[in-house]
Amino acid sequence: MSQPVITAMDSLTAALKSNIIPNQEYLLQGSVLDSAVEVLLHRLRGLCDNVDSGPETFHDHEMCFSIRGANLQPLLLRVRRALDYQDMPWQLRYIGQPEIGDKSRPTIVRSSIDIGTSSTVVEFLTELGCRMDFEYIVRGYMFRKGRMKITVSKIFKVGQVGQGKPAESMEPMSQSYLVELSVLAPSGQDAIAEDMRSFAEQLRPLVQLEKIDYKRLQHIP
Repeated sequence: MSQPVITAMDSLTAALKSNIIPNQEYLLQGSVLDSAVEVLLHRLRGLCDNVDSGPETFHDHEMCFSIRGANLQPLLLRVRRALDYQDMPWQLRYIGQPEIGDKSRPTIVRSSIDIGTSSTVVEFLTELGCRMDFEYIVRGYMFRKGRMKITVSKIFKVGQVGQGKPAESMEPMSQSYLVELSVLAPSGQDAIAEDMRSFAEQLRPLVQLEKIDYKRLQHIP
């Protein structure tokens, strides 16, 4: 008797039902002034894993796309490529709408799926009808604490891409660094949010990591 053929879609469906695919991002965000970032980095080196080797650095170009479907909420997609490692795969990321209605929930929770792609992904998204809303350059440091990822990043205007200019000559968007604390995990692991809140408390008063209400920001004139 022949065995049933198991397709890739069957495997993916089974993985989703078993909650083994990390498809939700728990997120807290804040910012720190340029003048205080070294103190924050020093604190993170002491709190995070791999103290001896130090944090990873990154220098990326990120493009943010959207496409509107049948409902009013647009589908948000991000494409990121490493400028310091040109041979690395590009990254396509789907980000869902933040779930912030529950006041007792310590963090933002949103759907998030990451996929490695080739460099033709921008052309592919354009052919699908996606529109690029904005793009930027981001440079910074990434720390790890167990499953938690902490990034401290500086955002620059995109006009410098491919011009061979050193980092010091790029024009920053602000006089501060974006700080993000996140965990990517399968659905239903809300206990992670409590661990994130406890870690965020250890970074006060250097930086205040909190839930950001994006809908409220959109209505600020």
